[in-house]
Amino acid sequence: MLKLKAVAIDTFKENVAYLHRDCPLYRTEGFQALMKIEIYITGNGGPVLAVLNIVDDCTIVDINELGLSIQAFKQLGKEQGVDVRIAPAKPPISLKAVHRKIAGESLKKDEFHLICQDILENRYSKMEIAAFLVACSHNGLERQEVLFLTKAMVDTGEVLNWGENIVVDKHCIGGIPGNRTTMIVMPIVAAHGMLMPKTSSRAITSPAGTADTMEVLANVELSIEEMKKVVHQHRAMLTWGGTARLAPVDDILISVERPLSMDSTGQLVASILSKKIAAGSTHLLIDIPVGPSAKIHNNQAALALRKLFEYIGDLFGLHIDVVISDGSQPIGNGVGPALEARDVQQVLSNHKNAPSDLREKSLRLAGRILEFDPDVRGGQGYNIARDILESGRAFEKMQAIILAQGAQPKKQSKAPLEYAMLASKSGYVSAINNLNIAHIASLAGAPIEKNAGVDLIKKVADKVKKGDTLFIIYASFKSDFEFSTQFAHENNAYVIAKNPPSTDDNYFI
Repeated sequence: MLKLKAVAIDTFKENVAYLHRDCPLYRTEGFQALMKIEIYITGNGGPVLAVLNIVDDCTIVDINELGLSIQAFKQLGKEQGVDVRIAPAKPPISLKAVHRKIAGESLKKDEFHLICQDILENRYSKMEIAAFLVACSHNGLERQEVLFLTKAMVDTGEVLNWGENIVVDKHCIGGIPGNRTTMIVMPIVAAHGMLMPKTSSRAITSPAGTADTMEVLANVELSIEEMKKVVHQHRAMLTWGGTARLAPVDDILISVERPLSMDSTGQLVASILSKKIAAGSTHLLIDIPVGPSAKIHNNQAALALRKLFEYIGDLFGLHIDVVISDGSQPIGNGVGPALEARDVQQVLSNHKNAPSDLREKSLRLAGRILEFDPDVRGGQGYNIARDILESGRAFEKMQAIILAQGAQPKKQSKAPLEYAMLASKSGYVSAINNLNIAHIASLAGAPIEKNAGVDLIKKVADKVKKGDTLFIIYASFKSDFEFSTQFAHENNAYVIAKNPPSTDDNYFI
């Protein structure tokens, strides 16, 4: 028997246990660092699984103690000091299927279900999860495999039922900095009266996810009961999906994808659709931006991805409308949670400085969603959305939802360190590299530091003179500031040409 101890270490989506090197169990029972162990408490049901770390410091754990990281301690659900037993964990049965996928074979429905169940039960280490993700990315997922993975991720979590025939949602596949249209579309749609209970993700590889940006304004970590209360009152919400256990395996996979900067096509589709199905959506709008530095580089690839979304969605009875939009440059001016939240509030309040591209794209997307309403004729959605925005009803709806979710206290809107990137020559902005802008904002500290990021002063087709400010970098810490500014100087995010670029590349299919 060992005494349970809470170790205040956040191991981010992974259960970790700590055992002292001089513990008799370590010396006699063959426990080794990084092996999986099962943790038992008499009369407490099944075991909790964790990765074992060995320590030499008695201030962390004594020789008769077992320490658990924050997540593992919460999962065990007992007070410190209780007696616990440990045993080596058996290798997950589903790991054989992962080895088959690594070898390039296709997996069956029950194999994906077993993999997801074992991941949910913490039977996989992050190294094993990474192996699964890399195998799926490198060898690809067939259409049926994407279907099986989506179903497995839905089945291993909660599924919401809102009791209405039309429950709408939208999602952008990402890759475009500042593309925070959801926070404008949602209150427009809710003001129209349609049901839009929006659960969003945090950033995977970007400087801000929708949940990160909404968190600047409101609490986004709501329980299912709290979500239902907000939706019942206001016909919409915008929360982080992680607290509701909606496709929770997806959150674990994302925690491994983030440091690997992975976002493969099959995994992307399964991730998006599993969350939407689990959230109880019946009608979904998917935005696929296309551009040289977007995730999708050409229309041919975008159309193939649209077909995959429609194929999987149809098999789940999910009505999907996929739009292909202009992803040639960032949308809006701000890149980073606080800067993006500023842009959103400017659009919603009809502010004179509101970014016109963010406003226009949001209205077009909102219009497509409003046309899910059988009482709205095709082609009329845009005008209705515009009227709702210009009347102030969308702003009022957003403020009501913020208050219902729990408004955040007002904070400093800018980070203390700032640097203006200047044009090296005169001409016209002919291109902006999405990847470089996103990376600069991430190096500056976004999304962890809400006020960090990049503020775009010039956009594509703008005329500039040598010495004009192209964008401003904001950071809270000196190291982040130095990393981001150095990268900005070494990697051109802006292309300046002698002549203005053609303006026929704006499209919305």
